[in-house]
Amino acid sequence: MRTGTVALVLAATGCGGETGAGRAEGKVSSITALDYYTDEPEHTQWGELLTACGKKAGVTVKHTSVPGASLMPTVLRRASSRTLPDLLMLDNPDMQQIAQSGALTPLDQYGIDSSGFAKGILSAGTYKGEVYGLAPNVSTIALFYNKDMLSEAGVAVPRTWDELKAAAAKLTRQGRYGMAVDANPTFEGTWQFLPFLWSNGGNEKQLDTPQAAQALQLWVDLVKSGSMSKSVLNWTQADVHDQFVAGRTAMMINGPWRIPAMNKAENLHWGVAPIPVPQRGQTPVTPLGGEVWTVPQSASKARQDKAAQVLACLNDSTNMLTLAKQRFTVPSRSTVASQYAEQVPSMAAFVKSVEAARARTGELGVKWPKAATGIYTAIQSALTGEQTPEEALKRAQEIATSP
Repeated sequence: MRTGTVALVLAATGCGGETGAGRAEGKVSSITALDYYTDEPEHTQWGELLTACGKKAGVTVKHTSVPGASLMPTVLRRASSRTLPDLLMLDNPDMQQIAQSGALTPLDQYGIDSSGFAKGILSAGTYKGEVYGLAPNVSTIALFYNKDMLSEAGVAVPRTWDELKAAAAKLTRQGRYGMAVDANPTFEGTWQFLPFLWSNGGNEKQLDTPQAAQALQLWVDLVKSGSMSKSVLNWTQADVHDQFVAGRTAMMINGPWRIPAMNKAENLHWGVAPIPVPQRGQTPVTPLGGEVWTVPQSASKARQDKAAQVLACLNDSTNMLTLAKQRFTVPSRSTVASQYAEQVPSMAAFVKSVEAARARTGELGVKWPKAATGIYTAIQSALTGEQTPEEALKRAQEIATSP
């Protein structure tokens, strides 16, 4: 049912009351916006902010949300005919592909202020040196731990890989694993592995390296030792969260979007820390999650200008902070993020990690999906014992560089 609604909404965007030459002339009273925030309270929160920013720009924003899986197919179908909405949200790894198609407009032409954004965050919205998308907020992943379980076992929060393995082993007992990750064969599994790959000096441009093999070996060791369930091969991040809340794992890798549910869990005393690194003193390099807002090409410069005004409003410091508090995300401007970490201590580890975080498309651009596929394929092969990490990563590199 929602798919049909999407088609109708986008058709209206392309050929409604203000189409063709008419769209390019006269006063613009409304613009359209499309995102994938279908869940509550996100849909309402974004709708209220878009309405407020539209009012500031002097337009009504007609806000539509579609399921995440439907967004990119819909965007790709409409991009070539330039019937995209006036304001479009994209998951940051997908923006490169749409910018490459020529369907988006560079934001500098509207005079939008992108100063103060962390370097990695700005790169997530950049294609061939030009900024096409800005994210009001971002996310990343960190290490959650059960305070009571660590205290009972006399285990300190692990900071290094060796400490992680030792802690996970000591925390493992009947009915409980020490550690949990999402290692499933999707981009989500790749996303969870990236901090281990990147923090050890591995690189998606060349996957069959000793640094990458060492990172994958860490996960293999955790499974082989019994400190991590082999079921991680099928778990989603939601499954990992459920295991943690149920007390079936003492530590997990996950994102801040899990915090509201954990706060509601009775008798769950949790903490969060940066993901352990190979050697003490290193800074973890984590992947950036989050969505960028863009202004697609259209027949009307006036509509593009209004959409850009709304986009700028979404990305002002006040709205960044408001969204972060509502959604447990990290403001994209560094000064706002620091302020936020002081106000919401449970987010401090994420704010710190975002400072050094990287965009998944930063190195490979539109070629990133092939590398991501190679990585999760290697994880599956290595954790099942089908191949050694070295063998699995050699295959991963072949997948990443295939025509």
